[in-house]
Amino acid sequence: MAEPVIKWAGGKRQLLPRLLAAQPAAWQRYWEPFAGGAALFFALGRPDSMLSDTNADLMQMYQVVRDQLPDLIAQLTVFQTVYDAQEPANRAALFYTWRDQYNRRPADALTQSALFLALGRLAFNGLYRVNAQGRYNTPFGSPAHPDLVQADKLQAAAALFQKTTLLQGDYATVGSQAQPEDWIYCDPPYAPISPTARFTHYTAGGFDWSHQVALAAWLREQAARGVLVMASNADSPAIHDLYRGFWIQVVPVRRAINADATKRTGATEVILTSYPVAGAVRENP
Repeated sequence: MAEPVIKWAGGKRQLLPRLLAAQPAAWQRYWEPFAGGAALFFALGRPDSMLSDTNADLMQMYQVVRDQLPDLIAQLTVFQTVYDAQEPANRAALFYTWRDQYNRRPADALTQSALFLALGRLAFNGLYRVNAQGRYNTPFGSPAHPDLVQADKLQAAAALFQKTTLLQGDYATVGSQAQPEDWIYCDPPYAPISPTARFTHYTAGGFDWSHQVALAAWLREQAARGVLVMASNADSPAIHDLYRGFWIQVVPVRRAINADATKRTGATEVILTSYPVAGAVRENP
């Protein structure tokens, strides 16, 4: 089975059993307009799917995996050789050199995508983060024995991508093309549940409460025209209220990305669906 080729903040690998159990009994095409690491897409293994994200470098990387795999593996192999040749004390400097190169925007998609993957395998906790100017700013993570290539994962992903539509764009522009009986899964940056829970910088623009409200309204529109809708979000009273009329499951999770490992504690999230799911409770409209 193909697996995600990158680690992504908010990735859904640990929730896959719950998400797979919440899929509709029958559906036509799968749409994931907040692709990120696309864990559910890979678990479903349906090549006739649509993946999109507003993060242009992410979607470009997926396209390069699909269309230029041998060259991508060759470039990552070069990066691996260069990295392994460095004394351990010099590897952080190499990371920051590559990070600066990435932020200067190489002219070709292949180099940019190889840097995207290599930096993700070397960054602190594998975290992809950009600042308000859109510059990648995650620090070096000092991994012990990083595999920058991960050829088997890339090959499996490339095979699955061959019949997959890969687009860069916002959910409303791309997802509105879904047809009745198609299934849309939205995994947006989560609404904050505390003053310190503010990580939404997968892209320079962030994702604030007004975006949450707009997304919920858009999902209602899709459900009204017969599209099957599922979404994930933080378990908060505001989200419960925002999605009144949806079926809601509260599920336990463990936060995987935190600067302090002692704070990677249990929490809860919600799975929201426009259709009934075993164990879910419908919020009163």
